[in-house]
Amino acid sequence: MSKPVLNIADVPVQEAGDGAGFAAKVGSFGKLIGSTGLGVMLHVVEPGKKAFPRHNHHQRHELFVILEGEGTYRFGDGSYPVKAGDVCAAPTGGPETAHQIVNTGTAVLKYLGISTMTETEVVEYPDSGKIGVVSRFDWATMSGGVRHMFRKSDAAIPYHDGET
Repeated sequence: MSKPVLNIADVPVQEAGDGAGFAAKVGSFGKLIGSTGLGVMLHVVEPGKKAFPRHNHHQRHELFVILEGEGTYRFGDGSYPVKAGDVCAAPTGGPETAHQIVNTGTAVLKYLGISTMTETEVVEYPDSGKIGVVSRFDWATMSGGVRHMFRKSDAAIPYHDGET
């Protein structure tokens, strides 16, 4: 087993986002400290930016702990100011649990995302009408398994389409 202790300052991070409104440094480190049932990710977000689009999970429960800075927690149809020391819940569900943290402050916003681990997940993005399906995907190498994004408006195909 790896060492069960890691300082936040030592979490390896990588750039994530689209370089425009979505830009953050993120580091997933649950596995680094031996966690198998909970995922933990550090998010470092500059003013005016977001790490991820607003979304809701079908299987994965999340919890966010604000470490530094301030921002806005979008949850369902509401918006809530957040600052260092605040904890935000993001249970599974539909659009009523869709969530996103936006750095609306003037300094860096740093927070932890803690989640249950699921091998298979469906994620909805109510602002854009997208759906993501993920199963057995390796986030560290961004490979393997299944990872597919589509829009709810995409035409459905019959169950037996293409089968012989």
